[in-house]
Amino acid sequence: MRRHHDMGGLDAGPVDPAEHDYTPWEKRVDAILRLLAGKERRLITLDEHRRAIEDLGPGAYDELSYYERWISAITKLLIEKGVISVDELGGKMEDVKARWQEARE
Repeated sequence: MRRHHDMGGLDAGPVDPAEHDYTPWEKRVDAILRLLAGKERRLITLDEHRRAIEDLGPGAYDELSYYERWISAITKLLIEKGVISVDELGGKMEDVKARWQEARE
């Protein structure tokens, strides 16, 4: 059975092979994955990462950008493995949001 992310053999339109400039947050996501999957830590395997991306479901998979899928998958895996909890993540997100709002004022 073909899953939503599996585009093999389907017409997906033209692919632009040109490199693009990566935003700072995209570079950070790439670095985070490299650190977590690297030989020194091996907290996440690339197969696990791929599975977590494929498990996003049609809505999220289509709405998220490439690196948004990556960070969503990394987050899911870290929670699954008990490295972080949902409460810790929520608390940190609130801290970041508060700092961002303070900086805007």
